[in-house]
Amino acid sequence: MAGLGEQIAREQRTMGPLLVAAVVIGLIGLPVAAWLDLRDLSERMLRTQASEISRIIDEMRGFYGSEVVGRVLQADDAVTATHNYRDVPGAIPIPATLSIELGKRISAHDGSVKYRFVSDLPFKGRDPHQLDVFERNAIFALRANPREPIIEVSGSLFDRHVRAAAPVVMGQVCVTCHNSHPDSPKTDWKVGDVRGIQEISVKQPIAANVLAFKYLLLYFGFAAAAGLTFILLQRRQSALVQGINKELSEANDFLAAISLKIAKYLSPQIYKSIFSGQKDVTIATERKKLTIFFSDVKDFTAIVERLQPEDLTVLLNEFFTEMSTIALKHGATVDKFIGDALLVFFGDPETQGVEEDARACLRMAVDMQRRLEQLNRVWRDRGVERPFQARMGINTGYCNVGNFGSDDRMDYTIIGAEANLAARLQSIAEPGGICLSYETYALVRDLVRARPLAPIAMKGISREVVPYEVEGLLGELAQRPQVISEHATGLDLFLDVEAIDENGVERAKKRLSEALLALTIRSKPAAF
Repeated sequence: MAGLGEQIAREQRTMGPLLVAAVVIGLIGLPVAAWLDLRDLSERMLRTQASEISRIIDEMRGFYGSEVVGRVLQADDAVTATHNYRDVPGAIPIPATLSIELGKRISAHDGSVKYRFVSDLPFKGRDPHQLDVFERNAIFALRANPREPIIEVSGSLFDRHVRAAAPVVMGQVCVTCHNSHPDSPKTDWKVGDVRGIQEISVKQPIAANVLAFKYLLLYFGFAAAAGLTFILLQRRQSALVQGINKELSEANDFLAAISLKIAKYLSPQIYKSIFSGQKDVTIATERKKLTIFFSDVKDFTAIVERLQPEDLTVLLNEFFTEMSTIALKHGATVDKFIGDALLVFFGDPETQGVEEDARACLRMAVDMQRRLEQLNRVWRDRGVERPFQARMGINTGYCNVGNFGSDDRMDYTIIGAEANLAARLQSIAEPGGICLSYETYALVRDLVRARPLAPIAMKGISREVVPYEVEGLLGELAQRPQVISEHATGLDLFLDVEAIDENGVERAKKRLSEALLALTIRSKPAAF
């Protein structure tokens, strides 16, 4: 994964300047290419126009030399102007005929410019000319308004065709000639009338000018190549990123699985604080006022001797699972399991205040004892004659809490005399009982009924410690489910007041009454 990351980094360092260069070239290249192509196109159009004008002038000069000057030089008599000048020796063409003949000559060549002189009223004897729609409409429109230009643009995707029509306006000489000429189809012409039209037609094939944009084509070719290269590089980088993402996903899955396994060895609060970055995994401690809980199973050595290792393992694991669940529910930090003993504390890494931590610890201990009574009933049904009875001790005081150990391996735990005191209080508690230090009792006295025991002394604590044995519960704890459990030779009693239903209550009353009567009869002295 590191190799792919370095490869992506190299490509990004390379692509950055390339992308900047491509953008700069693109911004500068487009106007430069357009300007160069426009310059070439203008030169091409000017050359075409010059060539066409030169051809038209040559045609006019040639016609003038052969049909005008040549005929004048050959004339024996006076020179006349007539429309049928070829039939009259020494005659030259009138203007209309001149225009018609020039149009034939100019249009005879395969050029881009063509010229025609047409009218819907030709002289008799002229070659017939079929007017198209544009020419008819142009004559009609120009007779109505001679000053309105007539232009038509047509063509296809590959060429354009422009036709422009200008009016041929009758002057005084033209009117006199046409009104008196025997071949004229109309003899009432007036000055200013439109005789016909002069049509100029220009064709320009677009395909022929496409290559004129060679610089733009080169620019677009370069842009296309650059774009394609960029796409290929992006796809390559995307593939690399996908590869990294896949490896990251696999690594994350692996780390998630590992973290879940590691979580089994840590208290959830510690696990959360480490993986969220709230705490560093370094050897560091701090002094805090905590409430410490310590529990131990009574006569565990004897239980070990009676049970097979496999059964004992199942029993102990189930016991710790249930106790840990209750501890976590009340917000405790589970420190460690020591054989059959359990050490938890309140106040780090999360705390609700010293008083509320102590109250939560007491609630937890009560729930643990009640749950253990329920478990004992289940275990007896499995054939365990003497299940667990736990002693519990609770103390509140200052301890050092944090990471202890070496740089290679450490343990998040607490040390101090106050932690040892919790263990000592556990040792003097009754089986199934809870013993509090005065410091804890002072914080929870409104929840519990307790009696003081004989003071004890401990190494590391200068004062005498007065233990308090919990006898009953007050307030909110008294409203919790009640479990009555007692076991001895010939006695097996378990009653969960909260769980029993109405039918069960009546049955329990009946059976308990029968038991009480039997015990009363047994206790009476025998009669002789």
